[in-house]
Amino acid sequence: MDQSVPPITRLAIFREIQDPADRPIAEERNCADICIVVPAYNEEARLPSTLESLQQYLEAWGVDYHVIVVDDGSQDGTSSVSDAFGSRFSTVTLQRNQGKGAAVRAGMLEAVGKVVAFMDADLPYELDSLRISYEIIQSGKTDAILGARDIEGAGCRVNRRMSRSFASVVFRSLSKYLISREVTDTQAGFKCFRAAACQRIFSLATLNSFAFDIEIVVLIRTLRIPFQRIPVTLINERASTLSLFRHALPMLVDMFRVRWNVWRGMYAETLLLHQADNANDDEAALATESTSKAAA
Repeated sequence: MDQSVPPITRLAIFREIQDPADRPIAEERNCADICIVVPAYNEEARLPSTLESLQQYLEAWGVDYHVIVVDDGSQDGTSSVSDAFGSRFSTVTLQRNQGKGAAVRAGMLEAVGKVVAFMDADLPYELDSLRISYEIIQSGKTDAILGARDIEGAGCRVNRRMSRSFASVVFRSLSKYLISREVTDTQAGFKCFRAAACQRIFSLATLNSFAFDIEIVVLIRTLRIPFQRIPVTLINERASTLSLFRHALPMLVDMFRVRWNVWRGMYAETLLLHQADNANDDEAALATESTSKAAA
């Protein structure tokens, strides 16, 4: 399966159907305080308890919220699970399985919230991370929050398999030297963004695979979006769909691909094209407005 979309093609696709210039900013829309995106693939059995846990936590918090499940081409009843949880829950369905990165991207671009977060379907981290992230972003201190398992205050309440722990150490070490010395844990399945930052980042993302987080970190740095890492506590890893045997090598390949794209300036070039395209739209809008005034 092709795990990425060429940047120029991706930009064209996004421009056609979801250009931020054609979408009102979050503050102008009838939006929730926070929107949570949950990517899911064949999660019919596990998803009800996940959504119930989210519902209980968010209702107790008292925040205005919306939850989007992104069904990544599941072959079971995943797409209908959210129907039982009321109007605050909805599902975006991809017609075929494309990968976690594609599912998260679709949900984040669809999300309507002042703050937008994504987390894995097994809710691997304490949900207090949501509230902490929301409050930090709303305070104006930053525009992006990245969950981290390798900083002071992070915890682990599960017995991780030795193979997975070893793989995490290797992956973080490579990330430190190839991707970012600041963000050494790129793969924690929890990240949170201010709405405008979310649109800017995910409109330029290209990776569909499990390694999409690496590209998100690179885009945050390329766009110079203020970010903060917060410690997260791992409480569940029972049913992760990430397989070391099937996904480890492709993830490493994607890491080197992203590094190569950085070296050859692809992300900076795509950003410039995107900015130029929006500038042309602004000029066209001003010209149309001037013409309308003159005709009047």
